[in-house]
Amino acid sequence: MKNVKHIFFDLDHTLWDFEKNSSLTFKFLIKKYDLNVSLEHFLKIYMPINFSLWDLYRDEKITKQYLRYNRLKMTFEKLSIEVSDIIIDKISEDYIKHLPDNNFLLNNAVTILDYLYPKYKLHIITNGFHKVQHSKIINSGLDKYFDCIIDSESVGVKKPHSKIFQNAYKESNASSLKDCLMIGDNYEADILGALKNGFEAIHLNSNNQPLHNSCIVINDLIELKEIL
Repeated sequence: MKNVKHIFFDLDHTLWDFEKNSSLTFKFLIKKYDLNVSLEHFLKIYMPINFSLWDLYRDEKITKQYLRYNRLKMTFEKLSIEVSDIIIDKISEDYIKHLPDNNFLLNNAVTILDYLYPKYKLHIITNGFHKVQHSKIINSGLDKYFDCIIDSESVGVKKPHSKIFQNAYKESNASSLKDCLMIGDNYEADILGALKNGFEAIHLNSNNQPLHNSCIVINDLIELKEIL
C-alpha cells in the first residue's frame, strides 16, 4: 500500500449508512401513506427483494424504472397489502426524494476521512443514481473530502464494469494504476471490479460476506489507520 496516492471509496454501506437511513425514510412513508404494516415487518420483506433486484439492475438485466416500482410492488404483494399503482409510484418517488434527508454515516467514517484527507486524494465510485447520490454526499457533509465523484448513472455502466473504473482513474488524474486503492463493502462490484482493473483493494466486510484471500479485509473503517 506504500504506493497509494488516490483512494476511491464506495458510498452506500461503506461510508453512508444506507440501512439506517433507508429505514428512517420508510418509517416516514409508512406513516404518510397510512400503510397497515409495521416498519420491522415491511423491512423484513422489502430488504431481500431490494437486494435481489439491485443485483439484476447492476448486471443490466432490469431498468431503473423497473427496480424502483417492482421492489415496492413485490413487497406489498407478499405482505398481502392492496396498494394501487398510482400510490406505489408516489411512494417510489417520495422514497427517492426523502432518502437523502437522513444522513447517518457508518461508525468511524468521519474519523477515518479526517485521518486520510491530508495524506491522500480521495474520490467516490458509486452505483447509485446521480441526483440521489450527490444529494447524500452534500447533505451528509462528505463533499468536502472528495475530489472526484463518479456515479454509474452518469458513466452509463455499473461496478464491476471496467468502464467505470477506467473513467474514475482518468478523472482522478492519477499517474499510475498502482497509485489507486478501492475501498468498498461489495465483494463482486467493489473488490473484484477494482482488482480486475489494476487497482489495489480493501474489503470492508460489514455484511458478513464469505471470507476470501483476494485482498485485505477489515470489519471497521477505523482499521484503515493501521494500514494506511
